[in-house]
Amino acid sequence: MDVVKPLPLTRDELPESLRRFGDPQAPTPARTMAARGVVPLKGGDLVMLLLQLASDPAPEIAESARGTLEKLPPEVLDAACDAPMPASFLDALADRVVESADRLERIVANDATADATVARIARTCPERVCERIAINEQRVLGAPAIIEALYKNRSTRMSTVDRLVELAARHGVELEGVHTYQAHVEAIQGQLLPEPSDEPLPGDQLFGEALSEDRDAEAIDQDAVEGTEAVKDEFRPLSLRIAQMTLQEKLRLTLVGNAAARALLVRDSNRIVAMAAIASPMTTEAEASGIANSRQVPEEVLRFIGNKREWLGNYEVKKALVFNPKTPVGIAMKFLSHLQIGDLRTLARSRGVSAAVKTAAAQRVAKKGS
Repeated sequence: MDVVKPLPLTRDELPESLRRFGDPQAPTPARTMAARGVVPLKGGDLVMLLLQLASDPAPEIAESARGTLEKLPPEVLDAACDAPMPASFLDALADRVVESADRLERIVANDATADATVARIARTCPERVCERIAINEQRVLGAPAIIEALYKNRSTRMSTVDRLVELAARHGVELEGVHTYQAHVEAIQGQLLPEPSDEPLPGDQLFGEALSEDRDAEAIDQDAVEGTEAVKDEFRPLSLRIAQMTLQEKLRLTLVGNAAARALLVRDSNRIVAMAAIASPMTTEAEASGIANSRQVPEEVLRFIGNKREWLGNYEVKKALVFNPKTPVGIAMKFLSHLQIGDLRTLARSRGVSAAVKTAAAQRVAKKGS
């Protein structure tokens, strides 16, 4: 996917109609006048010139150009979003109209807009813009990063994500930035996927409600993942939602959900879901520490944590793994030498770990005490 060159452009890169006033090396009085809109340019040319000057090296000129842009008539900006202007200007314009779903729709529908710009918009845009991006199958197949961005955008409908995954799989397109992609493809095989619709489907609404509950429970309580305690009341609505989800919905939630959702998903009875949750690029070191304490996660999850080099600089992660009786003995033994003497003494007296780990801890205590 091509990289869009940021503004300001050099004189040679500018359209000829803009060079007199838009050249960064043009006289300051000419650029100052142009930034105020007092130039013989109209429509798309004027918008492009102001976008160029809004990135001018001179702060006062850039500020003046931004102010003039904000005062332009709405119809002028609307037309600019549809205009076949160079990709750099459409990319900059997208930043200026980010609060307008209507104008973002126009930009993503513009053939002159770069794929990189569409992918950037797709990461955070509202639902209606996601839908407009998703219907352009030719574009998204040519730039899989757009599908990846839509997959990770919480505003994208679940039914739309399913269709995009099926589309990519059918055309042999790999979504390397989505760690759940292959599992998602397998989950929807043989399913009859609904056609695009103007309104969200019931399943889309339910998934959206789960995301809302996930956000409400974002401040994760370690008790929700530690030991064998039941899910606390503030997590119960989300827990019930997750229990009713399809496999592909759970897989996507490991990416777009917050820590509260992953804390529940990592204990899912389906090992595919549990591993997707712990392997999610969104899972943090702090989350891993809490999960490593849990006796309700599969052994494979604990093994994954024990082999994740980026997390093993955290003492609490290693301690949790050693004290967890579900941790494979080989993993637990590997971190015994990292434990402080006080924790080794506690481990040597523990009834909740394997005999091998307990004995090894006692031997280390004796050795250090001699």
